[in-house]
Amino acid sequence: MGRPIVIRGPSSQPITYVQPNNEACAVDCYLQIRPRGLAVVPPIPSAPPASKGERDLRAAMAEQGAEAVRKEEEQEQEQVVNPWEVSAGKGGIDYDKLVDQFGCQRLDDALVDRVARLTGRPPHCFLRRGLFFAHRDFNDILDLYEKGEKFYLYTGRGPSSESLHLGHLIPFMFTKYLQEAFKVPLVIQLTDDEKFYWKNLTIEESKRLARENAKDIIACGFDVERTFIFTDFGYVGGAFYENMARVARCVTYNKAVGIFGFSPEDHIGKCTFPPVQAVPSFPSSFPHLFAGQDQLRCLIPCAIDQDPYFRMTRDVAPRIGYQKPSLIESRFFPALQGENTKMSASDANSAIYVTDSAKQIKTKVNKYAFSGGQDSIELHRKLGANLDVDVPIKYLNFFLEDDAELEHIKKEYKEGRTLTGEVKQRLIAVLSEIVARHQRARAQVTEEMVDAFMAVRPLPNMFS
Repeated sequence: MGRPIVIRGPSSQPITYVQPNNEACAVDCYLQIRPRGLAVVPPIPSAPPASKGERDLRAAMAEQGAEAVRKEEEQEQEQVVNPWEVSAGKGGIDYDKLVDQFGCQRLDDALVDRVARLTGRPPHCFLRRGLFFAHRDFNDILDLYEKGEKFYLYTGRGPSSESLHLGHLIPFMFTKYLQEAFKVPLVIQLTDDEKFYWKNLTIEESKRLARENAKDIIACGFDVERTFIFTDFGYVGGAFYENMARVARCVTYNKAVGIFGFSPEDHIGKCTFPPVQAVPSFPSSFPHLFAGQDQLRCLIPCAIDQDPYFRMTRDVAPRIGYQKPSLIESRFFPALQGENTKMSASDANSAIYVTDSAKQIKTKVNKYAFSGGQDSIELHRKLGANLDVDVPIKYLNFFLEDDAELEHIKKEYKEGRTLTGEVKQRLIAVLSEIVARHQRARAQVTEEMVDAFMAVRPLPNMFS
């Protein structure tokens, strides 16, 4: 018999095949690439026509395949929020969905008004504007305070960079307000061990960054007579470690995977970390501060991505004889390029850093801050700005103190009477002042001051 040869036809369609008797026929075969050129895969005998049942089955399988593709695309667009990754969905972060998913509660106007009444001072703009928007049992903390009982604050920072950006300052600015308003003690955890586990850092570098970050935290204005700052590498042990062991024994590996999404490729250091962040919620972890006050309540101000740690903590607490910590949780501070991008230490233009000069702030805002304004002045005057996506407006929402001025800017900008450049100029002035003020305060923080905040010591005036 003669060998088949290719006459014509692309590889994805039937080709012409010449049989030994030189009669041509179309066959369902494909070109095959070989080291010395193209060849033809021998023809497959024709199959009988498919029955209606077979055609229906094939159609159903094709539909299932298309549905799987659609679901995969939807999953790729879904938001991801956990302690180590935050990525927005197609329309930005859906905070209502997060509240439902995590099972926390919305922080309503009644709670904000109650804070003002109990503290005798205006609520922080982060509260007034819904930037701290969710909570777990914050009302219980206010009940205790109204009865004259005490609580303490706990917040923290993972020191993975030399300096902080403005988003890092948000929880510390708010915690300072809470400390002053309620006159309560505060513990600040610097998780240098976490960053050793998750980042490509040595232990020595993690410890150094923790100390540098402590200077920025102290520059926020915390009261040394009410504040204890500690690093995990420096403090963990004794009663703190005992509580870690208690928590660890209550959480199965399967449950930890369900909460945190650990994979078989993760090293066991990551799996052992959650109890470290959990136990500052328990006063017995700090015997030098709260000896004999094992039922003292704890309030944790944090961004909502930290909620998984404390869902675990709240589940375990009653089982080991402690009170559940309460939380008050914030929205995310967006990158300059918008909510669908992420502030990254590897991209200096994604954020405003507390080390930036006035010139750098001006350049970053003018060049990179995503605008909700229109493409032309004429169109902007007609349609106005989309405030939902405008980053300068979002930043002013965090940092412009004057409510009346903020509402005026929003109204004029939305209706097209104010242009993007004018809004950006106001933001540049606001951010430049905040960063310059922080830099002046940071310059006054000495190594001795860091040692004082980190000293393991009683705080005799912490509730006065």
